[in-house]
Amino acid sequence: MRVTKAQVQANRAHIVETASILFRERGYDGVGVAELMAAAGFTHGGFYKHFGSKADLMAEAAAQGLSHSAAQTVGVDVAEFVKRYVSRDHRDARGDGCTMAALCGDAARQPEAIKATFAAGIESLLAALDREGTTLGGLNQREVRAKMIDMLAHAIGAVVLSRACPDDSPLADEILKVSRRAILASLAP
Repeated sequence: MRVTKAQVQANRAHIVETASILFRERGYDGVGVAELMAAAGFTHGGFYKHFGSKADLMAEAAAQGLSHSAAQTVGVDVAEFVKRYVSRDHRDARGDGCTMAALCGDAARQPEAIKATFAAGIESLLAALDREGTTLGGLNQREVRAKMIDMLAHAIGAVVLSRACPDDSPLADEILKVSRRAILASLAP
């Protein structure tokens, strides 16, 4: 039975979505192609009909996840973003959470194409957050960008540090609480 072009596109999109979740949960090296394809409901042999390499899929899955993160900031002010991002709910939702918090460390050791995907995703998120710059005490564009970079780095770092602790560790929650409070204080006019 011949598969339609639309079905091929839908299958590819499903593989990318499955990969995005699995990569965020286990990292790039924690998921093999055979396991990934099985999780998506396909055979290992079909992988190379869709992608030239695992790195190609990694870049596409990262782009999708990063785009999703930026889209979730639409209509959310910076303080609300921080409250949601630097939270136990986000910390515990690796597969559904931010691609940056889950994979920045892995991306740093990947080919340039994946690093470029992350750089573009970071720029997208900064642009989405920057629209709130007018509420940051009349700062100029360069100052707003610097504040957003600092906030984002602090927020990602807080989630990463918290995830590095045992799930039931009081330190994991303390890291989130202290960081969230500091980030919000830094955004106050």
